[in-house]
Amino acid sequence: MTVHHTSLRHDIDGSYFDSVLVHDDTHVDNHHDLHDAQTRPTVLVFHGMEGRSDAQMQFATRLVEQGYQAIAVDLFGEDVSRGGIEATGAAMAGFVEDRVALAARLATVFETLTAAAQVDPQRVAAIGFCFGGLCVLDLARHGQPLAGVASFHGLLKPPPEAEKRDVTAKVIVFHGWDDPFAPPEDVVALGREFSGRGIDWQLHAYGNTLHAFMAPFADDPSRGVLFSESASARAWTSATHFLAECFGGR
Repeated sequence: MTVHHTSLRHDIDGSYFDSVLVHDDTHVDNHHDLHDAQTRPTVLVFHGMEGRSDAQMQFATRLVEQGYQAIAVDLFGEDVSRGGIEATGAAMAGFVEDRVALAARLATVFETLTAAAQVDPQRVAAIGFCFGGLCVLDLARHGQPLAGVASFHGLLKPPPEAEKRDVTAKVIVFHGWDDPFAPPEDVVALGREFSGRGIDWQLHAYGNTLHAFMAPFADDPSRGVLFSESASARAWTSATHFLAECFGGR
């Protein structure tokens, strides 16, 4: 199997975003109608504060190896990404503070990417890491038509706005119990929120595990971030089963 990268670069209000479709040789190209070819389920992969990254592309590649196609989503845009971690960190902080603006950005990016010729919009799921974990939970919260979402060491606090939309996406949350950015009270609040809305949700919490446990480069426990080989392996295995359930075995 050969893995390919296809640019899905697009603009929002004059700013360009560098999302990338990761796929093997069987993907549908831009000149074919979806009804004339078998399009694999698509998994959107949402990045953390670093913006679209090599780590994100590696997760997308792992999904292709499991029989899906994946899109490494760019939420910040090329101009912000060129500014490095200070710029992307500021962009993330702005979105965490203004969840209405985040919802608008997520909706625009989601609609743009699922409208691509290579994507069957009826078979889309999303996974996200850190800030991306919050993003996929918010996609579900706002009723976007997803088969499922998986949040890895994501922020868990709900948006402050009161509007509650019907949620059809299944939700799975992978959480380090000692994550200082999502303390136990946030976990309990998430369960109450999702159960109260009738959402099909599940939580996998890993003991003695900090934030960013899926990231091999996370190595600063004094800041609450540390890679965990065992938790990352367990979470990915569970996510594999979850996606198979969401797509009915593809």
